Amino acid sequence: MIMPEVGPAGQRKLKASSAVVVGAGGLGVPAAVYLATAGVGKIGLVDGDIIELPNLHRQFLYSAKDVGLSKADTARDRLAKLNPNVQVVPYRLRLDSSNVMRILSGYDVVIDATDNFPSRYLINDACVILGKPDVYASVLRLEGQASVFFPPGGPCYRCLYPTPPPPDEVRSCSEAGVLGVVTGIMGGLQAAQAISIMLGNDPTLAGRLLLFDGHDTTFVELKVKRNKDCPVCGITQRK
Repeated sequence: MIMPEVGPAGQRKLKASSAVVVGAGGLGVPAAVYLATAGVGKIGLVDGDIIELPNLHRQFLYSAKDVGLSKADTARDRLAKLNPNVQVVPYRLRLDSSNVMRILSGYDVVIDATDNFPSRYLINDACVILGKPDVYASVLRLEGQASVFFPPGGPCYRCLYPTPPPPDEVRSCSEAGVLGVVTGIMGGLQAAQAISIMLGNDPTLAGRLLLFDGHDTTFVELKVKRNKDCPVCGITQRK
């Protein structure tokens, strides 16, 4: 409230805004916590998984006694305790082509906290169609990356990664591991970007890919241009 970048007017904007977090795991947990404590009025949580013991080192909303419970429901309950004035809507399902448009259309900002390529492409394509900002991050071991995909002002995810890599070339966090604090850093960045968008502040990470290296604690920024021939957001596709 005392920050000139936010103030009472900005706090009212956050209260009137909404964000949906797809994935209530290592990235989604810190993102959702910071959105709730910032006073974002409505937060959706999309996750069909249950809590497992290996999740706990990075998914700090959950505890050992929660193993076997729904991630979406448990996260909703914990966020309500943090800020009872925020509406938290759990979706105990996996996002797919049959429900993605219905769910994402009800929110101002989409946070992609998923851990697989099919979901990332699905979220990207739906956001382009719906005109929603896609706040993206991914992590593996000691590294992370983040961006905001929001055409026409910037590229979409397919401009950066036109096609997914072969399945046998990519390992998940469950296979290769991830340091819990890295998910916290990148999930916090996603929350910061979402809040900035809701407040109407510029610039965001649109058109930029931020790379974090936990080995030497460095950030590197790469410029990402929109592909005019992109099959989803490309200019030539809309003629």
